[in-house]
Parts: sequence; structure tokens; C-alpha cells
Amino acid sequence: MPQSSISFSVPKGAGFFRRMGAWLYDLLVLAAVEMLAIGIVVGGIALAVQFGFSIEGYVDVSDYLARDPFVSPLFTVYVFAVAALFYAFFWTRAGQTVGMKAWKLRVVSEFGGNITFTQSLIRMATSCLGIGNLLTLFDRNNRAFQDHFSHSQVIKIEK
Repeated sequence: MPQSSISFSVPKGAGFFRRMGAWLYDLLVLAAVEMLAIGIVVGGIALAVQFGFSIEGYVDVSDYLARDPFVSPLFTVYVFAVAALFYAFFWTRAGQTVGMKAWKLRVVSEFGGNITFTQSLIRMATSCLGIGNLLTLFDRNNRAFQDHFSHSQVIKIEK
């Protein structure tokens, strides 16, 4: 009895240089979002210090966030979570970040439509901060490392 397997048609993905263009745009937008998120934390702690919260032994709020053995790891997780939520929000809602929209790219699921929140987390975890895109130079369908692991694809759109 022959075995049947379900195969999905994956369109040819966007090329390396187009992906890098979108990545650079998004890096600038993400930097602004991160500055705002960090500013909220720094401002909140500075305000708490004015009301009696002690950061004795530290030069300032920045030193406290960088060196406190309890707060520093939490702050690091917070900064990465902001980045993860930034990408997850755009990818799961419209399939595009601001940079992807400018470069006419869209991330789609192999199974059709927008990717899920889980797929977005897998994409981020396996992208190696964008280095995973190097695989597009060698893959016949222009799929990046993160595309393979998350069952998704970045495609060029015509709009």
C-alpha cells in the first residue's frame, strides 16, 4: 500500500538583500521602541527613588539596572520581551513589520495565512539576530534558517 504524505507548496521566498533592507528599517524602528520601553523603566525607578526607594551602592538608575543581581536579569528579559512582542504583533496581525512593508515583503505560514504567535517566537529564536538570513543565499527557494524551523516564508508581494 503506497504511503501518502501531505505536501505544501511553498512559494519562492524573498532574496537576501531585500530581507536585509527590511531588517535594517526594522532595526531603526525597534531601537526607537526599545528606547521608549527602557525610558519608562528608568523613569519609573527614578520616580520611585524620589519617593524613598533606595538604590544605595549604585551610582544611578542605569548602574542599578545593569549590576543589581536580581533586577539586571529581569531587565534583560524585559528588553528581549519587548523586541519579541514587537515582531510577534506585526507578524501575526498583518504579516508585515514597517520595514517589510517598505520593502514589499510579507511573512506567511506554509499552511496559509498569517503566522501564529508560536511561529513568530520560533522565527525569532532561530533567526540568530538576522544571521539566519544567510541561508537564503544557498537555498533554492530563498528560505532562511528561521523559515525552515517555523514553517513560514518571507515572500515578495506586488502591492
